[in-house]
Amino acid sequence: MSGVLNHASSSASPSTSLSSLWAYVRPALDHIVKSPSNEINGKAPAIDFGLYAGIHSACYNYFITQSENSVNLPVMDDPDQSSVSRTDIYMWLDKYFTEAAREISIGVPLDDISLVKYTVFSFNRFHAGAQSADRLLSYVNRHYVRRAVDEDRGWLRLADVLESNSAMMTITSIEESHAVFARKLRERRLEELKKWGYRRGDSEEKAILAESCAEAASSPERVVPVLSLAHRRFRIEFIEPLLAVPKTATKIKAKVKHKIPKPPPGLYPAKPKGRLARAVQSLLETDAIDNEEKYFLVSTLANALLLIGVPEDHSLRKKLHKHIEISALTFSFFQH
Repeated sequence: MSGVLNHASSSASPSTSLSSLWAYVRPALDHIVKSPSNEINGKAPAIDFGLYAGIHSACYNYFITQSENSVNLPVMDDPDQSSVSRTDIYMWLDKYFTEAAREISIGVPLDDISLVKYTVFSFNRFHAGAQSADRLLSYVNRHYVRRAVDEDRGWLRLADVLESNSAMMTITSIEESHAVFARKLRERRLEELKKWGYRRGDSEEKAILAESCAEAASSPERVVPVLSLAHRRFRIEFIEPLLAVPKTATKIKAKVKHKIPKPPPGLYPAKPKGRLARAVQSLLETDAIDNEEKYFLVSTLANALLLIGVPEDHSLRKKLHKHIEISALTFSFFQH
């Protein structure tokens, strides 16, 4: 595993500008996100405590400086323009994770079994690095993401719960409208979290996990925490191209009268599958891998698809879940 990244001394304050801050943060991100790791769980390499603390302080000072500068700026007609200085670091992070995921996709192997292994170990490494980045850049979550959510720019927005204005017809006061909006938002949030395994009364840990999955499943323009931002880009840039079903060529044929229809190839003809789905099928059918390793790959891939926001009704997630259930029943049977 890579060694500890040490603190690099510099006379310039990294919080004075975005370019200075990014030049200070980027090497640490490269180390924890991209450095090779021999750990089976992809554990991210450590960075020196001095550098870790320095990045924390630099991010904090940067956001404080930007907030103070925005107070002294003249009022702009476009409110979005006044917040550009607060979004820039977030946009650069999004671009960084985009490039990191694309770099991983370049190394995709041609062999099916190798593809599954590569996907599992690449995600484990990327996920561990993203977790470290999320902790390292906690001030981005605190000073930008949280504010964006308060401003209705998060993964779940008021527009998502207001299908029509009919709910507003009986509202008689501002206080009542706020209460209606808050109630509808809570109801919609619970509805969305159920899609990711959460049920009313579950633990707070399950709620946090379900919300992080929902965040990763959101569209790119929605502001989410750093970890979910990384997961979302891994899904969009790496996984979704592998899940894409190839388009079948359609041939235009001349109409022929009294043509005898051909019998179907089977009662349930096979549908075209994405590359990752075909690779998983090959994994499940092979005898070259023992059941223990097969179960590890299948269960880890299933968890990865959950974390990056692939819906539970996706055919590949269903297939993986079915195999996990069968494996669990088989193991239980032989135990008795």
